[in-house]
Amino acid sequence: MANANTHNEQRRALGLSTLAFTVCFAVWTLFSILGLQIRQEFALSDTQLGLLMATPVLTGSISRLFLGILTDRFGGRWVFSLLMLVTAGCVYLLTFANSYPMLLLAALGIGLAGGSFIVGVAYTSAWFERERQGTALGIFGAGNIGAAVTNFGAPFLLLTLDWRGAALVYATGLAAMGIVFLLLARTDPQSERRRADAVPLTQQLAPLAELRVWRFSLYYFFVFGGFVALALWLPHYLVEVYGLSITAAGIVAALYTIPASLFRILGGWLSDRYGARRVMYWTLIVSVACSFLLSYPPTHYSVQGVRGTLEFSFAINLIGFIALIMVLGFFMSLGKAAVFKHIPSYYPQHVGAVGGVVGMVGGLGGFFLPLTFGMLNDVVGIWQSCFMLLFVVSGAALAWMHYAILRASRQEWRSGHEVTDLPELSTPSRFVLQDWRPEDPDFWAEKGRRIATRNLWISIPNLLLAFAVWMVWSVVVAKLPQVGFDYSSNQLFWLAALPGLSGATLRIFYSFMVPIVGGRRFTALSTASLALPALWIGFAVQNPETPYLVMLILALLCGFGGGNFASSMANISFFYPKREKGNALALNAGLGNLGVSVMQFLIPLAITAGVFGALGGEPQALNDGDRMWLQNAGFVWVPFILLGAVAAWFGMNDIASARSSFKDQAVIFKRKHNWLMCVLYTGTFGSFIGYSAGFPLLASNQFPEVDVLQFAFLGPLVGALSRAGTGWISDRFGGARVTLWVFAAMIACVAGVLFFLGIKDQPGAFWGFFAMFLLLFFFTGVGNASTFQMIPEIFRQEVARLMPSLDADAQRQQSEKESAATIGFTSAIAAYGAFFIPKTFGSSIALTGGAEMALYGFIVFYAICVGLTWFYYTRTNAEIRFQADRLVMNPSR
Repeated sequence: MANANTHNEQRRALGLSTLAFTVCFAVWTLFSILGLQIRQEFALSDTQLGLLMATPVLTGSISRLFLGILTDRFGGRWVFSLLMLVTAGCVYLLTFANSYPMLLLAALGIGLAGGSFIVGVAYTSAWFERERQGTALGIFGAGNIGAAVTNFGAPFLLLTLDWRGAALVYATGLAAMGIVFLLLARTDPQSERRRADAVPLTQQLAPLAELRVWRFSLYYFFVFGGFVALALWLPHYLVEVYGLSITAAGIVAALYTIPASLFRILGGWLSDRYGARRVMYWTLIVSVACSFLLSYPPTHYSVQGVRGTLEFSFAINLIGFIALIMVLGFFMSLGKAAVFKHIPSYYPQHVGAVGGVVGMVGGLGGFFLPLTFGMLNDVVGIWQSCFMLLFVVSGAALAWMHYAILRASRQEWRSGHEVTDLPELSTPSRFVLQDWRPEDPDFWAEKGRRIATRNLWISIPNLLLAFAVWMVWSVVVAKLPQVGFDYSSNQLFWLAALPGLSGATLRIFYSFMVPIVGGRRFTALSTASLALPALWIGFAVQNPETPYLVMLILALLCGFGGGNFASSMANISFFYPKREKGNALALNAGLGNLGVSVMQFLIPLAITAGVFGALGGEPQALNDGDRMWLQNAGFVWVPFILLGAVAAWFGMNDIASARSSFKDQAVIFKRKHNWLMCVLYTGTFGSFIGYSAGFPLLASNQFPEVDVLQFAFLGPLVGALSRAGTGWISDRFGGARVTLWVFAAMIACVAGVLFFLGIKDQPGAFWGFFAMFLLLFFFTGVGNASTFQMIPEIFRQEVARLMPSLDADAQRQQSEKESAATIGFTSAIAAYGAFFIPKTFGSSIALTGGAEMALYGFIVFYAICVGLTWFYYTRTNAEIRFQADRLVMNPSR
């Protein structure tokens, strides 16, 4: 009898949770149908519609991690019920929206319905034994059929009601389901144990550090994220490509979403019987084949034959499209079940947290993919581009999975036992330096210098490429108006400034990645990431109709290049001994900074010729009759990026002793001198990178009669060379003293710029203006070297003072880790200069008609830097005072 009662309780829990998830999923995909009528009412572009469809997916994805943790702590009954009631309120508020921003705000709240998935997974799995969890979760996951409910039912609601009335019906149904679940669902059998054995939050999140969790997340990004993306996009695609009505498009889309939902049950059963790994193989192989066929656009061929021209066409008709999309949906459903088969097996005590992060990544796929579908339509202009993207994602997932399994099989054969965490991303031993003692003269002379030099000279060109991609908009924006982009001056300054904003923000994260991931691996991956903005820019600038939103996103993506500096400098700092560290960092940074001047010199040449022939696209015609290949500003970097990434992967090393967690490195946030150096380095490097980004556009605005791009590269060139060549000055006179002189000189140079702007209508004013900026660039380079010369010395003494219990070797390692983290973090904060300086110029011009107000602000900031340097580092009783070749701590501190 007890067993029968148990089965009844299991069926009750599974039935209620599946029904609730079906209703939630129907609400989550609401905009797939309502969005078509909303688009007409609000006159939305493809990109705006894609963003509206994707916004609920973003909320539903991110909320999964937190909802999973809450479910682990408080149980699924209450969390599920309250979630449905809150979401119903958000759907009701949607009916009052009268503008696009209000639609987006309501969409954020509606997205909470997507977070219900992980609540249901944790609640359902708690009722079932391990050998039946795959089938049970497959049945629960069939609640994805809620997308078919919306695709099939919402069009009929639109015929009788408008979109607001349909939203009201959905809000009422979801609220009713929330009340029913609260009244009829039972508390899961593990809730009492959870309350008795309360797990700290840090312990709940501990499994997220395992590589296996993120591997599952990758697969789920495609099988679930791709499913959600197509469920949202298909009605729009069918209406535009095949000319179907909204009702017919909804029915056809349901033919995709129904098998992609119901057969998740079969996927769970197959995973229980044959293993999830095999099911994932089936899923990805078939998905690659289907997405390839679907991505092929209608094409007309002309072939010169023996008896004349042969002509034929290829296109997938509606019947063929429906068949392929149903097959794709079927195998996606198997893959979704296969991924979640693993989680309760490997992490029975952390289903909510682990399932939350896997579901979050999958849901983010459902956010980014529809948004990218719309952007690809705007940029590429081919409807099938959405399936081209899915082909790339599924192919990459299959290749990675196969490589992972081969690596695991070899390890299983050697060790004689099954591997549960596939080690394909572990660094091969030949690339890891287990014994690294650069301070040992014999070790350094025997092999240390040779290894460090090789890593440095691979790092430098990769960093040069990063700076080139980061600052490419400083040249591109000056040419956009000439090829038909109708942007205001303030919009152009935004495009020039946003790479600085995103690059600076990424540096905060990149600065801690080398000790966590490894310098070799992170250098290769971060360099390879530059290919994305470089390629996309090449396509986007060929079409003046490309939406400004797309251009803004591309500007943000160029921030990948800005983030690389922090990780590159932190990595090189580990390779060199104290006596050579300053010179190595100066070479890495100085020659890497040359990327800005190389870019500003090379791009004006590259855009004047068809470098890539027919592959590079057609040239743009200018008003004066000349031609320009502006797309080369992006395309020209791609071959070098790929070569640099390969060189880093196979030529660089990781240092075993440099490994540390974020927690170990986070101690720098308690160090006062970390924050002081952030301010000073912002004054030097922030000025260098900010003037690099803003000078071409500022000079073009103030001196329109001068072709500034012929000379713009000289400023960053001077700044980069002065950084690489003046490190000895800081060694000779003391880094702090040189920094003080630098800021005083920069104040004088800005005053000179103001003087020549005041007489800009007189002959020769531009050359005086340009000379002052060259001097500014020179002194920023000197200051960049002097401030970085200060950091290792400061932390060598600070660690000895604050951690006297450590022995000499431990103090040295700790000071190196702290100084490396500080070098990366200060570079992150300073990089915001690439955003604020161009944006300040733009705002000053928009508000006052000139750049003078911005320049006065820079003088005030440099004066503050002079005061801080004098007070903390150069005055007689300073806390830390630098002298030539040594640092003196004030004993009275």
